[in-house]
Amino acid sequence: MRHGKKFNHLSRKAAHRKAMLANMACSLIEHKRIKTTLAKAKALRVYLEPLITKSKNDTTHSRRTVFSYLKQKEAITELFGDVAVKVADRPGGYIRILKLSNRLGDNAQMAFIELVDYNEDYTANKPKRKKARRTKKKSVETVASVAVEDAVVVEDTVATEEVVEESKVEETSEVVTEEVVEESKAEETSEVVTEEVVEEPKAEETSEVNTEEVVEEPKAEETPEVATEEVVEEPKAEETPEVATEQETTKEETTKEEADNSGEKEEKGE
Repeated sequence: MRHGKKFNHLSRKAAHRKAMLANMACSLIEHKRIKTTLAKAKALRVYLEPLITKSKNDTTHSRRTVFSYLKQKEAITELFGDVAVKVADRPGGYIRILKLSNRLGDNAQMAFIELVDYNEDYTANKPKRKKARRTKKKSVETVASVAVEDAVVVEDTVATEEVVEESKVEETSEVVTEEVVEESKAEETSEVVTEEVVEEPKAEETSEVNTEEVVEEPKAEETPEVATEEVVEEPKAEETPEVATEQETTKEETTKEEADNSGEKEEKGE
């Protein structure tokens, strides 16, 4: 029977239930959305919404009152700071519960519990997104008219391309004539160059004559060699003293023989 049952005890004693709800409230303030069972989500909504209403009046008394429930300084700072600014214009209904499928282990009903102002998918003043619309099917007449227009455009483009190609051919013919004229000029210049090249060998012949003259000059240098030969022949004069000494010796021998002969004749005459 349900006589006098104002809230769900969640099968826990009072101390355990208060601690659990305080921790869940701090997690919801920090993360803005948590997943839990449907029974705990409903109990948490009844537990936290009065505290959010107190956070709108940022005084020391209200802070101490909320701290007696939550017992975490970081959660108090977040609640009286960012969350209080978000819910300032909302007169209650700060929390939303979204039902989910049953849990696999014990088949418990699950749910998301979140702060309403932090879910942008459900806000009414969000910017509208542009939707891509599908193009309607064109009728057969419009398709035929578009095909005819495309054919006319293609013919015009082909005609313009032919005109452009003809102009390009004319330009290329002009370029070819210019190249022929340039080639004729180049041939004339090559003939002039060949004439100059023919004239250059004459200059080379004169240089050969000069080289022959230069070759003839060393003959004057050959005279010193003749002089050296004469100098070499001079030592023959030095050989003459030896010849003179030989002649003297021969003369002395002849004189001695004559003296001997004369001596023998004198002895015979005696």
